Amino acid sequence: MAKYLLFDTETTGGSQEDRIIQIGLMLVHSKNDIEVYDEMCSSEVDIKLEAMEVHNITPNMLVGKPQCTDTTTYQKIQEYNTSENYLIAHNIKFDMGMIEKEGFLNQYKTIDTLRCARHLFNDLPYHRLQYLRYALELYKTEEQEAKNLSITIKAHDAIGDVLVMKLFLTKLVARCMEEYSGINPMDKLAELTSTPVKVKTFRFGKYKGQDIQTVASTDAGYLSWMLNNMKDLDEDMKYTLGLYVEG
Repeated sequence: MAKYLLFDTETTGGSQEDRIIQIGLMLVHSKNDIEVYDEMCSSEVDIKLEAMEVHNITPNMLVGKPQCTDTTTYQKIQEYNTSENYLIAHNIKFDMGMIEKEGFLNQYKTIDTLRCARHLFNDLPYHRLQYLRYALELYKTEEQEAKNLSITIKAHDAIGDVLVMKLFLTKLVARCMEEYSGINPMDKLAELTSTPVKVKTFRFGKYKGQDIQTVASTDAGYLSWMLNNMKDLDEDMKYTLGLYVEG
């Protein structure tokens, strides 16, 4: 029977040199059999102040903590690393990149709840996990869920975010079953994870909130400039801009 591993990391920052300093995991064997892991880990890389501002983890909190690869959490992720199981995260490219720096070689089927949200909840303007938490009223049931699993809820905390992601995953599965009847919803979510999304509106920049197709007809040069000069665009925005620039 497939296992579902939902995980999240907090890190020293978001650059190439940065490393994991907290890792949270829910290992789901079945609906009523869930293991919860939440560990901090030491790193030779200093925590950036901008990262501290988000997750509130300070250097003194990491004194005496094990290296990431020595945590039970990381070892559990390694233990179940087979193609029959699912590894799940919100913006999984980032978290996967972080554990790969620790020597992890992925064999799981992967589900990115961020990309799946863009596919299945494309009526929402934003798909950040905390935005979804309130937009879909996940906060109304999270306290009981946290109590059941002995979790303390904190925003931008690894295990707290995993809890919200678990609640959101149930919404994704339900929406998937509505739109793709007769198809295993987890397999479909894995398929959607590898399928680029055509973004409808700009989420930043001088045209923030405006329809991309409309801007493409009035200022195509701007789209071309973005594609050629903005190196930190996510895959979905690159894919969308490419459709209009090449088309």
